[in-house]
Amino acid sequence: MPSLPDKTALIIIDVQDGLDDPRLGKRNNPDAESNMARLLAAWRTRGRPIYHVQHMSTNPNSPLRPDLPGNAIKRMVAPQGDEPVIQKTVNNAFVGTDLEQRLREKSIQSVVIVGLTTEHCVSTTARMAGDLGFTTFVVADATACHDRNGYDGVYYPAETIHVTALVSLQDEFATILKTDQLLDMG
Repeated sequence: MPSLPDKTALIIIDVQDGLDDPRLGKRNNPDAESNMARLLAAWRTRGRPIYHVQHMSTNPNSPLRPDLPGNAIKRMVAPQGDEPVIQKTVNNAFVGTDLEQRLREKSIQSVVIVGLTTEHCVSTTARMAGDLGFTTFVVADATACHDRNGYDGVYYPAETIHVTALVSLQDEFATILKTDQLLDMG
């Protein structure tokens, strides 16, 4: 397996307390945050670029509204020191933010995307990263989503949604890996 360039950025998306709200339904991948924390520790040790993304919801019913405790980034992946926090109000971490500019200014050509939720902000950001020309990796076991009812009224388990979202990214927008595979790449 090839090694990662030193300037590979880790982008941690929307790992916020409010996404534990029971109203969102059952979630898959209970170890996602632990895997994110492992990646974050490796990035810090190697001095690689890290970007935290925080959703600042404008939806009055969202647990991620800035005036609610659920807006807080989870402690186990919280920013340290001068690690930047990119705040966004839409699913895509590139829209309405300076994320692309920050990456370009540091000559970053590859990104690793982890966070919540797989089918929303992770997928949308990964698609944009790929379209912008970044070599993009999404870490399957460092992302997660919730059960949902579809447009057709059918109940879809979180794992089905998760796998489907990742399959739709694979090879077209991103390379899908697991935490250990990515860590083995250095």
